[in-house]
Amino acid sequence: MNSATVRNLLVRGMLAGLAAGVLALVVAYFLGEPNVDTAIGLEEAHTHTHGDAGADAGGGHDEEEVVSCSLQSTAGLATGILVYGVAFGGIAALAFCFALGRIGRFGPRATALLLSGCALLAVYVVPYLKYPVNPPAVGDPDTIGKRTTLYFLMMVLSVLLAIAATLLGKRLAPALGTWYATVAAVAAFAVAVGLAYAFLPVINEVPDDFPATLLWRFRLSALAIQTVLWGGLGLFLGELAERLLNPKAVPSEPGGAVPAAR
Repeated sequence: MNSATVRNLLVRGMLAGLAAGVLALVVAYFLGEPNVDTAIGLEEAHTHTHGDAGADAGGGHDEEEVVSCSLQSTAGLATGILVYGVAFGGIAALAFCFALGRIGRFGPRATALLLSGCALLAVYVVPYLKYPVNPPAVGDPDTIGKRTTLYFLMMVLSVLLAIAATLLGKRLAPALGTWYATVAAVAAFAVAVGLAYAFLPVINEVPDDFPATLLWRFRLSALAIQTVLWGGLGLFLGELAERLLNPKAVPSEPGGAVPAAR
């Protein structure tokens, strides 16, 4: 691809990420925020209980809220998801430019959707299964640095292993065929991820009295948000790339002139 095409695809990728971010924002607001509010309510009730006991013993103090919860759940949520979508849309577009025609005989739509699915798996699902997200009321503030480091380490390992598995599959394809090479690459990826799961430390800071149903709903909603984001990104990027790279393959507008049959 020439530089103009790459630039056009980069812009389209960012627009696709923005559109996918809007879809993810809707899911986050209606599916995720109720669980966050419930978890915050439990945390506040727990804090007030211990705060009242501390006030009875030696006096307490009120902490001023720096950013209101309503602002966090609206403008803050929208800003975070949309910026996230635009950023990863640009990265996905650059990856699309490199992958198109190199990972098989796939068109722009199929390539974009395949890339988004692989990115969802490597960037989010694999680290998520090892270190799942927790509601606001769960987790020790003193270990947030350790937990963040381990999560990003797992994410980097997952991405590198996914790239290595892809290269392995391409290397084995001439000898084994596409099907068996793909199976071997997926199996190698699964084994390597399993070893990473086994050797990296386990973190479980969920209190015994925390509602299991709320924890499950929160984690499921987080997975749904990422699935909608990456799925939408693949669909939007694929459609925009198809219209740019293969304009003749895009159906014409209805009502246009149709040549008369002879």
